[in-house]
Amino acid sequence: MELNECLKYDNEPILRETLEDISFPVSQKEQELIDEMVAYIDSSYDGTYRAKKIVPGVAIAANQVGLNKKVVYIHTRDLEGREYKFLWGNPKIIFKSETITYLSGGEGCLSVKEHHEGNVKRHYVVIVEANDMLNGNKLEKVELEGFLAIVAQHEIDHLSGVLYYDRINKEDPMYAEKEWIKIG
Repeated sequence: MELNECLKYDNEPILRETLEDISFPVSQKEQELIDEMVAYIDSSYDGTYRAKKIVPGVAIAANQVGLNKKVVYIHTRDLEGREYKFLWGNPKIIFKSETITYLSGGEGCLSVKEHHEGNVKRHYVVIVEANDMLNGNKLEKVELEGFLAIVAQHEIDHLSGVLYYDRINKEDPMYAEKEWIKIG
């Protein structure tokens, strides 16, 4: 399947489902869909997305390619240019800071064609516990802050059927408190 044909969109029920835990070893069909996720985001990271005519992204959840399992792939750089790559099975956030953050330009999503303007309230620091699928499925804990924490929260939300625009204040989309940290 072509990369641009594998994406599911927010009008499709799987994007609103709570996904199931993934078991190890993964099945061949699961691995094929995980490989599609990785190929999609890696083509965004390495710049080949233009030739493949796909919308670039920094991360993706399994339901975005039709897999009803708790898997997330992130491949991006932080604001200082350091590369990060995570392929997580069954990720969960086990710590959230009280400090709140948001992206100044708002969030976007590969599975949302229509732009939804507004601030998405996120925690500035999170600790994620997950099976590291790039390293033998070992259970790991990763502390993330700022932009990377926002990306992780966005993708882990997908695993519960939550989309970023669900978190925008309906009465005042640009709502932000003065102590919130604006990124970007």
